[in-house]
Amino acid sequence: MKIGIVSPYAYPRPGGANDNIRETYENLRGRGHDVRIITAPWGDDPPAQDVIQIGQAIAVPYNGSVGRITLSARLEYLVTGILEREQFDIIHHHEPLVPLLSAQILDRKSCPQVATFHAFGGFSFSYWAFRPIAQRYMNKLDGRIAVSSAARHFISRYFPGDYRIIPNGVDVDFFANAKPFPEYRDGKTNILFVGRIEPRKGALYLVRAYTKLKERYPETRLIICGRGPELGQLRKFVHDQRVGDVLFAGRVSEIDKARFYKTADIFCAPSTGQESFGIVLLEAMAAGTAAIASDIHGYKKVIQRNISGLLVEPRDVDALCSALERLVTEPALRTKLGTAGSARAREFDWSHVTDQLLGFYDEVIRGYRGA
Repeated sequence: MKIGIVSPYAYPRPGGANDNIRETYENLRGRGHDVRIITAPWGDDPPAQDVIQIGQAIAVPYNGSVGRITLSARLEYLVTGILEREQFDIIHHHEPLVPLLSAQILDRKSCPQVATFHAFGGFSFSYWAFRPIAQRYMNKLDGRIAVSSAARHFISRYFPGDYRIIPNGVDVDFFANAKPFPEYRDGKTNILFVGRIEPRKGALYLVRAYTKLKERYPETRLIICGRGPELGQLRKFVHDQRVGDVLFAGRVSEIDKARFYKTADIFCAPSTGQESFGIVLLEAMAAGTAAIASDIHGYKKVIQRNISGLLVEPRDVDALCSALERLVTEPALRTKLGTAGSARAREFDWSHVTDQLLGFYDEVIRGYRGA
């Protein structure tokens, strides 16, 4: 098949949806399919392999994070030319209601169109206010996918319909076979955070919990991988409180991220909410690292409570500190959780997810031809 994948988030910029797109692209290509990624460029980013850049992305606040929308005075003309040239068998949109790239493609529909919905959160003013307009584009979709039951619940509040749950995947072998950084395997218990440094990811709660933990257990280390608007606040807190052994690793490559997972004894995802799926949890679990996560909808569908990880109330520094203390002082429990997590992660390996996706594509194409 020739498959088009549409990203509104300036692919290959880091982010959950773009990570999904990258893995989908690689796995589909690995099975012999011809794949193109259609996206808007961001700044001076050079195009990646098989990426068609169109328009220009601009940043906007969205769902507690930062999203991007696609703008161009020639967007309609450019989209028409791309679709006529590429002749896709199916087009797969991600978050198709993000303006304006998917809307232009759906308006020129000439093949089956499916979409994946990633988001989860509270009330969405944009979905509510623009529902009459957005419904027009939802009606053009031949298939709808949600990455989790939380994501399905969120989108179906505004746009009821049938949504197939196909989760995000993880390359289990990539994370399982990563090599730890030897300089940090020095006898200290390593606690790891991976993610954008923004309020909804909860890094500040982790730093506060670690500060309390460090007083009682000095042979611990906190490693923070990521950047974002709260990074300065975190650095200031660490400096003002004179907290030792905090490593700000910044934004890391995929290879180094996997190595940090293998370096860590404990992985912590203290998000405050609005998470539809715990991809960082799957990555840590694939590496065999014991995980602690907030007890929120998107995470507790990945972690089995007290089996493949520990769940704590979001924003509760004391509860988070207690969970960290438990894993610091009970290495046998860390091993038990890590082993169970590794087995759990294999259920989400990209080989299984790609099987589900291709099965859905075939189902949609058959329905489209029979319509």
